[in-house]
Amino acid sequence: MITKMIQAIIRPEKEEGVIAALENEGIFPFTRQFVLGRGRQKGITVGNVRYEELSKVWLMLIVSDTECDRAVSAIEIAACTGNPGDGKIFVSTLTESRTIHHAV
Repeated sequence: MITKMIQAIIRPEKEEGVIAALENEGIFPFTRQFVLGRGRQKGITVGNVRYEELSKVWLMLIVSDTECDRAVSAIEIAACTGNPGDGKIFVSTLTESRTIHHAV
């Protein structure tokens, strides 16, 4: 079976909506990490203060090839605000994965 790794960097306020959208598509497993970063905008300026790095949520999912388009579409729709800084989605083919088994 061909599997894909989807990595999405999204706004923190969109996290719950993205996870709910994935669950609506039957996609439940994911890894989440809170990260700092910046995109093309190089941060934001609020008043006289410049924020070089912004809080984002990094989601990683491993899905079958047949689930990939549905997952990416769900993320795109749920994460979109229509403003710069909505995030990025990266998709790659996963050549191998292994489950760590508990030794008895």
